[in-house]
Amino acid sequence: MNRKRLLILDGHSLMYRAFFALPQFTNSEGIHTNAIYGFVKMLLKMKEEINPDYIVTAFDKKAPTFRHKEFEEYKAGREKMPSELNEQFPIVKELLEKLAINIFEIDGFEADDLIGTLSVFAEEKDIEVYIVTGDKDALQLATDNVKVVINKKGMSEKEIYDKNRMIEEQGVTPKQFIDVKGLMGDKSDNIPGVPGIGVKTAYKLIKEYGSVENVLQNIDNISGKKMKENLKEYSEQAIFSKKLATIMTDVPIDIDLDEIKSKEAYDIDGVKQLFEKLQFKSLLDKFKDESGEEQQDSDNGVEEEIEDIKVDFENIKTLEELSNLLEDIHEKIYFKFEFLDQSTYSKVRFDKIYIRLNEKVYIVYVDEIYNENRDETVELLSKIFQDETIEKVCHDVKMAYVVLNKYNIQVKGIKFDTKIAAYLIQPASKDYILKEMIEAKLKKSITGDEEEIKVKETYYIKSIYEELEKEIKNLHMEELLYEIELPLVEILASMECKGFKVDRDKLVELGKKFKIEIESLEKEIYEFADEEFNIKSPKQLGKILFEKLDLPVIKKTKTGYSTNAEVLEKLEDKHPIISKIIEYRQITKLNSTYVEGLKNVIDEDGKIHSSFNQTVTTTGRLSSTEPNLQNIPIKYEMGREIRKVFVPNNEKSLLFSADYSQIELRVLAHIADDENLIDAFKHHSDIHTKTASEVFKVPMEEVTSLMRSNAKAVNFGIVYGIGAFSLAKDIKVSRKEAKQYIDAYFERYPKVKEFINNIINKAEKDGFVTTIMNRRRFISEIQSKNKIIKSLGERLAMNTPIQGSAADIIKLAMINVYKELKNRNLKTTLILQVHDELILNVYEDELEEVKNIVKDKMENVIELSVPLDVDMNTGQNWYEAK
Repeated sequence: MNRKRLLILDGHSLMYRAFFALPQFTNSEGIHTNAIYGFVKMLLKMKEEINPDYIVTAFDKKAPTFRHKEFEEYKAGREKMPSELNEQFPIVKELLEKLAINIFEIDGFEADDLIGTLSVFAEEKDIEVYIVTGDKDALQLATDNVKVVINKKGMSEKEIYDKNRMIEEQGVTPKQFIDVKGLMGDKSDNIPGVPGIGVKTAYKLIKEYGSVENVLQNIDNISGKKMKENLKEYSEQAIFSKKLATIMTDVPIDIDLDEIKSKEAYDIDGVKQLFEKLQFKSLLDKFKDESGEEQQDSDNGVEEEIEDIKVDFENIKTLEELSNLLEDIHEKIYFKFEFLDQSTYSKVRFDKIYIRLNEKVYIVYVDEIYNENRDETVELLSKIFQDETIEKVCHDVKMAYVVLNKYNIQVKGIKFDTKIAAYLIQPASKDYILKEMIEAKLKKSITGDEEEIKVKETYYIKSIYEELEKEIKNLHMEELLYEIELPLVEILASMECKGFKVDRDKLVELGKKFKIEIESLEKEIYEFADEEFNIKSPKQLGKILFEKLDLPVIKKTKTGYSTNAEVLEKLEDKHPIISKIIEYRQITKLNSTYVEGLKNVIDEDGKIHSSFNQTVTTTGRLSSTEPNLQNIPIKYEMGREIRKVFVPNNEKSLLFSADYSQIELRVLAHIADDENLIDAFKHHSDIHTKTASEVFKVPMEEVTSLMRSNAKAVNFGIVYGIGAFSLAKDIKVSRKEAKQYIDAYFERYPKVKEFINNIINKAEKDGFVTTIMNRRRFISEIQSKNKIIKSLGERLAMNTPIQGSAADIIKLAMINVYKELKNRNLKTTLILQVHDELILNVYEDELEEVKNIVKDKMENVIELSVPLDVDMNTGQNWYEAK
C-alpha cells in the first residue's frame, strides 16, 4: 500500500523567492502579480512532481514571536517588505482558500514552527512529507520520511534533502545543523552566534564534538587562543543562539487530516474569476474543471511555461537583400528600431531596423546600407513606411518618425504602438520596456546576448500587440488610443524635428546680467553676515543664521540646521538677510539651470529640440525632457526673462500663443454639472470675481483684489483637493477662516461637493477613476489604512478626472490644429505644448488664417456644458507672445 504524502509550502519564503525572481509585472488594474504567479507556478510544479494527498501552506504573522520577546534584536535590521510584494499576500491567501488549500498562521509563532509541527505530526501518522521553501533553516527538519525541497536559483532549480543527503553533503545530521547555526549565528535573522566563528569552523567543531554543549565542554582541547577566549566569553550566547535557531515542533494547533484532504471547498469558478482578474490566462488550463477532468492546454498563442525559445533570424546588409525583403512585405509588419548617437537631434540616425515577417526576424543594417547608397536606401524605405496600406505595429515608434523625417520619409500606416497601449492600460508603471512586458504578459524568458534579445523582442511584438489590443478593447479605450494617442505621436515627432529657435547672443547677455545680480546679492549677504562664507553650503549658512545672527531654529537635520525653502520662508520677517538669500538662490538656479543649461543643448541649427513624452504622467499630460521646456519659469520677473531668448524661426515669422482660459475649472463645471458654475462660464464672467462675490457675499463690483485673489486660491484649491489647513497657509488666514471660505464655496456650488463625494466613493469601490475620454488612473492609495496616504488618494481621485480631461482636450486640439495646418499646406508649424497652451511658429502672411484655425479647432474641439475660451497672443519672442 502506497504511503500518503503531505506537501507543506512555506508561504512567505516562496512569495519572496518568486517576487525577486520574476519581473515586477502588474495586471490592468495596476495590481502587482509576479509573486502570486511565481507561487502558483511552484505549487503546480510540486503537485505534478510529488502528487500529494494533502497540501497546506504556512505563513508568518506580523505579531512578535516568542523569539522576539526573548531577544529584541531578533531579525532586526531586515529591510521592510516592499509594498509591491506586501499587496500580493492577501490575494495569494484568497487564491489558496478557493483552491481548498489549508492556511496555517498563528500569532507568536513563525511559519517555520508551524511547518515543523505539521511535519512531525504527519510523520507520526506514517505520512511522507515534502517541505517546499527557499529557507535553509528548514534542513533541520529533514528525516528519512521528511524531505526538504530548497528552491535555489530563481525558481527553476531545486535541491531535495533527506537525512542521508544531509549527512553525506554537510557531514552533520539535520539536528546538528541547529548546533552549527548556534556557533556561526545567522546574519539574516540577526542570531549572534559566537564572534570569530564562521561557516567552516562551525561545521568542523560540530563534526568533531557533535553539539554546541559538547564544544563548550571541550574548550580546552580546541586549538586557537582567540577562539577559546570567544567560546568561553560567549558560551551562554552560543546556547541561546542555538535555541533561537531551533524550529519548534509542538505548536498547539488543531490538525484535521480529513479537512485538509477535503476538496468540497474547491471553488473552480472562483479560481477562474481570480485568474482572469490577475490576467493569468495561461494558468487557467492547469486546473481541473468542475467535472474533475484535466483540461487540455488551450492554443491561445501563449505558452504556459516561462520558457526561452530560439527565433530564426537573418541579417540584411546589402541594398539587394533589402530590396528582396521589402518586396515580400504587403499587408502588415512588426518592427522595432535601434539608433546611433541620440545625444542631439542633428546626430541621431538609424543603426538597425528589426522586422518580423511571418515567423522570421530580419535585422536590417540600415546605417551600413545607407552609407553605401543613400538615395536608393531612402527610396526603398519610403516605399514601405509611406505606404498606408501596409499596417505597421511597433514598440515606441516616435523616434522612428523623427529619424525617418530626417530622410524626408513621412511615416504612414502605424496601426499600433505597444508602448503607448501599455501606458494607457497601466499609466502608473515606471517604464514600458519591451523585454519586461514580454516576460510579464507572455511569460517568456528573454535571454541571450544583446542581439539575441532584440531579435526575440521583435518576434514577440506580434503576441504583445494581440494581448494589448484585447485589453484596450475590454477597457473601452479604443477611441483614446486610436483617435488621440496614436495620431499624437506624429505631432510630437514633428515638434521635436521643428525645434524651438534660441537667440544665443541674448542668452549669453542674460547670463552676464544674472552674474552681476548674483555678485551684488553676495556682497549684500556678506555685509549682513559681517563675513564672507559659502552661501550655497547649508552647514555654513546655518551657522551664520542660527549661531551668529541668533535667528530662531525652525528645523534640525542629522547634519545640522535646516536651511531649506520652507525654513527661509518662515524666517523672512526676522532679518533682511533672508530675502536676499531667497533671491540669491532663485537667480543662481536660473543661471545654472536655464542659462548654462540651455547653452549646452542648442543644436547645430541654433534650435533646441526637446523630447516630448506621452507615457510618463499618470494624468495623461505630456512631459518635456532634455531640456524640459514646459518648466521655463514664469513666476518671477527674472525667470520670465528666460522666455525672451526663445524666438521665431526667421524674420518672416512670429511666435503665436494660444492658451485655454481656466480649462480645469470649466471641466469641473461640466463634470460636476453645477448650474451656478456653468452659468458663470456661459455669461463669460470673471470666475474668480464671481466666486469671491458668492463666497464673501458682496456684489461683484465691490470685490477687492484681495478677495479675488483668495477666491482664486479657493477655486484652484478645490480642483486639487485642498483642505482648510493648506488653504490657510497659502492665503495667510486662520484655519477657521479658510474653512469658512471652503464651506461657503460648497454652499454656493453644491454639485461640486456632490461630485467630490461621488468620485471618492467610486475610486474606493473601483480602484480607479476616468476622464471624459475614458482614460484610467488606478489609485491604490485610496485603499490605504494610513490616513495620510488615504487622504492623498482622495485628492488624486478628485483631481485626476479634471486634470486628465483637460489633458485629453488639449491633445485633441493639437491633433485638429496640426491636421488643418497640414491640409491647407501652410508654412506655420506647431512647436511646443505647455499644459493648456500651444505655441506655434506662425508666418506673418498666414497670421489671420492661423488665428481663425486655432480659435475654431481649440474652442470647438469637444462639446461641454460650458464654452471653451482661448486667449491668443503674438510676439517677437515667447515672453511677448505669452
